[in-house]
Amino acid sequence: MSKPAFVFDTNTLVSALLFRNSIPRQAFDKALETGQILLSLDVLYELNDVLGREKFKKYINEDERIEFLSAFLQNTTMIDITEGIQECRDPKDDKFLELAVNGNATCIVSGDKDLLVLHPFRGIEIFSARDFLEK
Repeated sequence: MSKPAFVFDTNTLVSALLFRNSIPRQAFDKALETGQILLSLDVLYELNDVLGREKFKKYINEDERIEFLSAFLQNTTMIDITEGIQECRDPKDDKFLELAVNGNATCIVSGDKDLLVLHPFRGIEIFSARDFLEK
C-alpha cells in the first residue's frame, strides 16, 4: 500500500517554516513522518515568492530561504499537473486542488477558508492544521 499523500497550502508551509513550535509545523512534521508531501511547480514558485517578500526578511534571509527550499524539494514528491481545475472561489487556490487531484492526495492542509469550504473535494479531505493533527 502506498503512503498517504498530503498537500499543504503556501500559508501553512510558511508558518511551518517560520514558527518551529506552531500547529502548522507540527502538522508538517506529522505529514513527513506518516506519508509524503506533494509539490507542484506552481506551488514551489509561489512559496519562493512569498518567502522572498520584504515582511519575511526579519525571519529568514536569502541563504536560509534557498537552503529551506532545497531541503523542501528533497523531502517532497514533485507532481506534474495534467488536469487543470477551476473550481475554487479564489482562482489562486486552484493550484492546490490541481496538485491534490493530480497527485492522488489523501488530504489538503490549509487555513484558507476558500479551500476549507470545499471539504471534501472530489473525495479529498481538506483540514486545518489543527484538525489534521487530531485525525
